[in-house]
Amino acid sequence: MNKKVKVAYVCVHNSCRSQMAEALTKLYHDDFFEAYSGGTETRPQINQDAVRIIKQLHGVDMNVTQSSKLIDDLPEVDVVITMGCNVDCPWLPCQFREDWGLDDPSHGPDEGFIMTQNVIQDKIKSLKERIINKEIDIK
Repeated sequence: MNKKVKVAYVCVHNSCRSQMAEALTKLYHDDFFEAYSGGTETRPQINQDAVRIIKQLHGVDMNVTQSSKLIDDLPEVDVVITMGCNVDCPWLPCQFREDWGLDDPSHGPDEGFIMTQNVIQDKIKSLKERIINKEIDIK
């Protein structure tokens, strides 16, 4: 594959799960993906528990590298991943779309954030492998 696959992680508020997915994709899979995140609404700041956990585990300060954005502000992408908001996420043009069905760890203990970021990391690796193995056809 010659070009990076553009992936957008979409969640209602673009403050927790989608932000973690964007940060982890940029940190560990920047050679393959061009990562974005967005929401149908925004928050004044990213979930500070998510920021703290990602900084502790991966050394990335999402307060510096990212901000809450609307899906309307995203470029055209190849892949749309909805995080599992139990709402109808708006349609974005893409070649492939799937829902990861992740519970929102907000307002819960650190273990929920740690578990969520672990699942996100596994799902990013799986997505990459499925694209490389042509199980998902991205042109």
